[in-house]
Amino acid sequence: MRPQLIRELEALLGPKAVLSAPEDLMLYEYDGSVELGAPRCIVFPTSAQDVAGIVRLANRYETPIVGRGAGTGLSGGAIARNGGIVVTFSRMNCILEIDEVNLRAVVQPGVVNLDLSRAVEHLGLFFAPDPSSQKSCTIGGNVSENSGGPHTLAYGVTTNHVTGIELVLTDGEIVRIGGRSIESSGYDLAGLLVGSEGTLALVTEITVRLMRKPEAVKTLLAVYDTLDDTTESVVDITVRAITPAACEMLDGFTLRAVEDYVHAGFPKDCAAVLLIEVEGLKEAVEAQAAEITEVCKKHRAREVRAAQNDQERALLWRGRKEAFGAMGRISPMYYVQDGVIPRTRLPETLRRIDEISRKYDLQIGNIFHAGDGNLHPLILFDERDRAQFARVVAAGGEIMRHCVEVGGALTGEHGIGMEKNELMPLIFTPEDLALMERVRAAFNPAGRLNPGKVLPMGKACGEIRVPPVPAAAATPS
Repeated sequence: MRPQLIRELEALLGPKAVLSAPEDLMLYEYDGSVELGAPRCIVFPTSAQDVAGIVRLANRYETPIVGRGAGTGLSGGAIARNGGIVVTFSRMNCILEIDEVNLRAVVQPGVVNLDLSRAVEHLGLFFAPDPSSQKSCTIGGNVSENSGGPHTLAYGVTTNHVTGIELVLTDGEIVRIGGRSIESSGYDLAGLLVGSEGTLALVTEITVRLMRKPEAVKTLLAVYDTLDDTTESVVDITVRAITPAACEMLDGFTLRAVEDYVHAGFPKDCAAVLLIEVEGLKEAVEAQAAEITEVCKKHRAREVRAAQNDQERALLWRGRKEAFGAMGRISPMYYVQDGVIPRTRLPETLRRIDEISRKYDLQIGNIFHAGDGNLHPLILFDERDRAQFARVVAAGGEIMRHCVEVGGALTGEHGIGMEKNELMPLIFTPEDLALMERVRAAFNPAGRLNPGKVLPMGKACGEIRVPPVPAAAATPS
């Protein structure tokens, strides 16, 4: 990066808010995905005015800009694919206002997700989107990726809880869209910005909706001896129009790794478990839990038990939320998928994932939001083995293609990023992609905001470009 740009950034932000040494840049060349990309400079703004100044300097020097929260993303969204400036929002981490009466909070993008719920807990309130990384991920990142979590089965994803945004446009102008009301007249620009993965603007302030804690909560653990019985239970719950607050599934391989790490009380000799939570008025919760228990037993659950207290409930959920971390104890690396399928296709999809696992000689653990069909197969591998990594990429591509073939989608909550942008033609027509290009160009005409993300980079919008499967990978020994 040009030394003059570094000097001007230091003059704008102060020398301690600009990093450009190689050893510092290495810490920001990755996120939670398997992708890599080296930035040329890291900056730490503390206000919207700082961000606007950074954008104006980037324009003058024709330099790409990538917004970054905590770096927990799983699709390469916070990686500087084309170098440039990474704008890290960790110092913009203040909860600016809590409006208890109107159930709103105003936060800066660097506020950690769980910290907001902790800040309003004494008021009997919480922030509903709860990604598994909620102890470290930031609300700005949640807005960028339209993050979800286990409890969004009932509450919806991030876009359902954002009512207003302050943002910096690509010319450095600071604007506000939306406000404190859920509905507003005119175009739903907040809905457009949430999930745009930093390709349209840089978000500097967010107004979010808070929820009141329910009167009663009941957490159930259903234990199964076969995967088919587990997935058929989810299908039956769906058919009966039962909507729990959360319905999570862990297969036997995954839950054994979790149990060895967390000691949450998961049985280690089963094929899978469902972690189901219902909430609401006490009487309704009891009735719904009884109906779910009946469904699970009908599909041969060998045990359905309810958490007896808040401590047991918290331990079960800790097991679910720390499952990815538990995998780190048994594998040097894993590749997380994020496909979505109709819930009625769960049984055949898990069978297909098992076939793919055997085809490529890879261990795949299954943990996912069964209630809304959002799959997270974890493909374990050693990144030092490049041939194995090639098989991992090929296996991931087959899983995503299957999700699309059964009527699903490429992402439920992790975003497209640079991981799946070349697969977008599997879902969208050339006309669809051309329209998206026009929307991006309206906000980001020079293409400097998070380049190389979301939309395909192939010359033709309808072209699907994925890494080829090596011959050795296609037929493992």
